[in-house]
Amino acid sequence: EVQLVESGGGLVQAGGSLRLSCAASGFTFDDYEMGWFRQAPGKEREGVSAIDTSDGTTYYADSVKGRFTISSDNAKNMVYLQMNSLKPEDTAVYYCAATLSDLKLSGVANMWGDYWGQGTQVTVSS
Repeated sequence: EVQLVESGGGLVQAGGSLRLSCAASGFTFDDYEMGWFRQAPGKEREGVSAIDTSDGTTYYADSVKGRFTISSDNAKNMVYLQMNSLKPEDTAVYYCAATLSDLKLSGVANMWGDYWGQGTQVTVSS
């Protein structure tokens, strides 16, 4: 059974930091790229960041570039999203996803998720 389990969300003040974690199981981790999406109330789900698990290449949406850092631990089947300098507009449910997207072509804007986690709420207060 495929499982992606996110953790680390919460409430933080603007300018603060959070670290999201995603534990993956039930599929061959190295065969997939891993990404983070988010969905704010009333908005569509959007790609935030992704990592090529084979070579570590990372991709970011312009809105988070320089503030968020994605990383993975292939030995533990884990993906992380370090979020610094958080802003109220970062408030959303954050989803971990495994994707077969070709990130070089799609970037994060057009990547899709083949497997999804249940999401974790991130709330940034002003």
